[in-house]
Amino acid sequence: MSIPSTKLHFPERIFIAVIFLFCNYNIYAQKQTADSLVKILATTKPDSGKVILQWQIADAVSMYQPDTALKIAQQGLFLARRIKYQEGESRSLGILAEIFRKIGNYPRALELNLKKLEIEEKRNNPYNLASVLMNIGIVYVFQEEYYKGLQYYSKADSIISQYNIEPFKYNIALNIGDVYDRLNLTDSAYSYFNKSLDIANKLKNGDLIGTSMTGLGHTYTKQKNYPFALMRYQTAIPFLKAANDNDIFCEATLGLAALYQQLNKKDSAIYYATLSMATAKKSGFLSHEMEAAGLLVNDYKDKKNIDSAFAYMSYVQHLNDTINSRSKIKEIQIMSSNEQLRQAEMEENRLIALRNRAQQMQLLFIGIFIVFLFLLTAILNRIRIRVRIVKVLGVISLLMFFEYLTLLLHPNVKEITHHTPVFEIMIFVAIAAILIPAHHRIEHWLIEKLTHERPGAEGMKFKLKTLKIKVKNSPGN
Repeated sequence: MSIPSTKLHFPERIFIAVIFLFCNYNIYAQKQTADSLVKILATTKPDSGKVILQWQIADAVSMYQPDTALKIAQQGLFLARRIKYQEGESRSLGILAEIFRKIGNYPRALELNLKKLEIEEKRNNPYNLASVLMNIGIVYVFQEEYYKGLQYYSKADSIISQYNIEPFKYNIALNIGDVYDRLNLTDSAYSYFNKSLDIANKLKNGDLIGTSMTGLGHTYTKQKNYPFALMRYQTAIPFLKAANDNDIFCEATLGLAALYQQLNKKDSAIYYATLSMATAKKSGFLSHEMEAAGLLVNDYKDKKNIDSAFAYMSYVQHLNDTINSRSKIKEIQIMSSNEQLRQAEMEENRLIALRNRAQQMQLLFIGIFIVFLFLLTAILNRIRIRVRIVKVLGVISLLMFFEYLTLLLHPNVKEITHHTPVFEIMIFVAIAAILIPAHHRIEHWLIEKLTHERPGAEGMKFKLKTLKIKVKNSPGN
């Protein structure tokens, strides 16, 4: 009797290194961490330190309060953009992308990761660049676009190798092996799973060893190398059990159950399928649980145990209904998260517009004030006042005019140069080369105009001297 094929990949969790997941906390520890960070956040000034706190809090609460995490991460992103903190903007985008990925909103996760990639491609940070490339690959894999995922994994692998980024070497090898396994390219899958196993052995990490062994078990099964597949699964299970890695433990026991089914060892298949289903049920892994129940249906059918087969068939239907129900809830959650992001972006755009308007009003006021200062200086020319005051006012008005001109030009220069500091400096040096000589000439001309044409103290002295000369030279004397 033919046995239906079983999915032998990692459906619940792809083994990814995401840069902002440094520790494996449980929910209680995450809540404690988040609560303590929130208290600090309330008294923190709006600077780069606050952005850092915001992405840390969003990370800590993302597992149990995704809506709150989404809101805090958005606030961090908007603040980072306002203060031009590029690292904070990149990290906030990464946090947002991971939150959306967790709730199954893959298009939005991809969009945010691509924005993060745009930032990292302009920076000299290979670690961040490799990380975002891997995360883009992950999203594509979750969308079952395996070749696109492999494309980004390969880019990340190239950077990791070039810059010898040790923390990512295991993860990228395992991820690439996983994609090849999903594509049924078993030779390539074996090569990368084996590479990941070598790294895991060097790290002496039992969880990683068990994970790589599970991947190799899948590959050997597809190659019909059953003895080696059996050995890999049996070696992996104790490591995974010791590490409390229930996700991959379910994957390994499920793979072993499917293998025993193909070897027509029904009792062993039932044992490991039951073990996988029990662990999956305890941990809330519905897809693992349903796959294990499906294997048990076939095993009991083969053993002619109709009652047990029917019972598990009913259980599979129940799980299928539960999954469909959760899918509907997830769709609503995705719509809600999209709307939440849209509303937050609209509010931020409104605030940006208000700030821009306030800045424009300030520039307008400065322009009017400069004109007023010129007029005041000209009026003072007609009043008896110290020459030094007139000179100071003339210099101030001219300086303000040229500084105002620079202020107006700066945003356009930044846009033209795409925020490239070298080009910005070159343009402003060129502008200064024109403005400074012009400034001195206009300043000299204006001050000369004001001090020589006005009837001030010096002008009165000149007139008195002229009058005395005329009196001395008159015919009556």
